[in-house]
Amino acid sequence: MKLEYSIIIPVKSINDYVRETVGHILNLNSPNWELFIIPNHEEKSEWSDTRVKVISSGRVGPGRKRDLGATIANGQVLVFLDDDSYPASNLLDVAEKYFVNDDVVAIGGPGITPPSDGFWQRVSGAAFLSKFSGGTPERYLSIGIEKEVDDWPSVNLMVKKEDFLKVGGFNTDFWPGEDTKLCLDLITKTSKKIIYVPNLIVWHHRRAGFLAHLKQVGAYGLHRGYFAKKYPKTSLRLKYFAPSVIFLMLINSVLYSFLPTLLQTIFVSLWILYGFSLLVVYFQIRRYETISVSLVCMIYVFCSHVNYGFNFLKGLLLTKNLASRLR
Repeated sequence: MKLEYSIIIPVKSINDYVRETVGHILNLNSPNWELFIIPNHEEKSEWSDTRVKVISSGRVGPGRKRDLGATIANGQVLVFLDDDSYPASNLLDVAEKYFVNDDVVAIGGPGITPPSDGFWQRVSGAAFLSKFSGGTPERYLSIGIEKEVDDWPSVNLMVKKEDFLKVGGFNTDFWPGEDTKLCLDLITKTSKKIIYVPNLIVWHHRRAGFLAHLKQVGAYGLHRGYFAKKYPKTSLRLKYFAPSVIFLMLINSVLYSFLPTLLQTIFVSLWILYGFSLLVVYFQIRRYETISVSLVCMIYVFCSHVNYGFNFLKGLLLTKNLASRLR
């Protein structure tokens, strides 16, 4: 007997990206789904298929919207997508075998930049394609092998409804970061596994402009820094601190001439090491992108490191109570 899936998409209001997403959901190979689109205010459904439901939530964050969808969902599995993402046609077929395993509470797959995205969107997406730039390239590429993970973004995340309700759902106004909190609750409160599935594919549109990209990266850094002290089990990790080293190196460059010779040598050595790492990043990104995208992306990567590093320290050291602004 096949499982039933409840797809939940939080939105501010129905937009062209959502319309694209619904079109792809209607073309899923498996018919065993229902879809909840959850905007702020009451809107009429634009689709004749009765499996597509539009439920207003009021002005609350994405986590609260997903919690609302889960309470009225009929499926055994909750499928979380973002409003600017859409699934591969075999998404539910790929997922089917994992949820018969009692030890698995959730699965997640990559959110890949769509071929239709423009140049600057592709540059934004490419900034995450190297372990030295984005940290976790398998979140953005269908690479690697199936493995256990403890943190996965909600752009492509499926959770057993029973366990989701058991841990209290997202139950947070954090955004971004609501998925980090949920994953931590799932693994600590159920003692079950979250599995990365490389062929569980969703396509995810990227930010179209440089400032929009930096704003997104800065929000990631701020929340991760705050989470490093609030949820240290999955956020107090060395890789999250690395961009802050780049930020501090940049700030302290003005003091270079005042440093002792030994410290100057160390300082220069660190910049050479970082320059070499950027070269590695370029060639790793070049495996998936054009020369022009890869070259321009180097600017994005450096600015992302500085921006993330600053906001990480801000979240870690200066933020006592992080209140996410609603969309």
